[in-house]
Amino acid sequence: MASEERERTPEAPRRSRIRLDQPRAPRRKFLPEYDPEAFGRLSERIARFLGTGRFIVWMTVIIVAWVIWNVVAPDHLRFDNYPFIFLTLMLSLQASYAAPLILLAQNRQDDRDRVNLEQDRKQNERSMADTEYLSREVAALRIGLGEVATRDWIRSELQDLLKELEDQQRTAVFPADSDAGRDVDDR
Repeated sequence: MASEERERTPEAPRRSRIRLDQPRAPRRKFLPEYDPEAFGRLSERIARFLGTGRFIVWMTVIIVAWVIWNVVAPDHLRFDNYPFIFLTLMLSLQASYAAPLILLAQNRQDDRDRVNLEQDRKQNERSMADTEYLSREVAALRIGLGEVATRDWIRSELQDLLKELEDQQRTAVFPADSDAGRDVDDR
């Protein structure tokens, strides 16, 4: 009987069950979270600034001031002597950050261009469809106008009818003038 009770009662699961209808508890993250869009916008601003004449002027001013300070200043105030190794390090650091930021900005611009190109393509397709529809409508109107009675056509038809009526009237009044009313013996 004890063995029957064991079979009936479910054993406690060894692991906790995973419920698919409930979201997982958030995991602890070791890296800081950031907004990729905000970072992308910042990189575009920096890349836009790096591509201006203002940046070149400021960079030139800083480098010239750096060199002049480390050549002319007294020895105890100099922080980077003649080979300017620290200046080289700072320029390398600036370049190592500038290149990926410029690439990120270019990738974002490529994505925007791709979206714009797709929208332009769809707009062109709609314009082509509209143009084809309108050209079919114009062709149908031209065909329809070919079958519509115009003023000149009605005039010519009325003139033809008038001539026929005049001919019929003439033959009715003067039957001898018509060929149908003549006999061969009457000649």
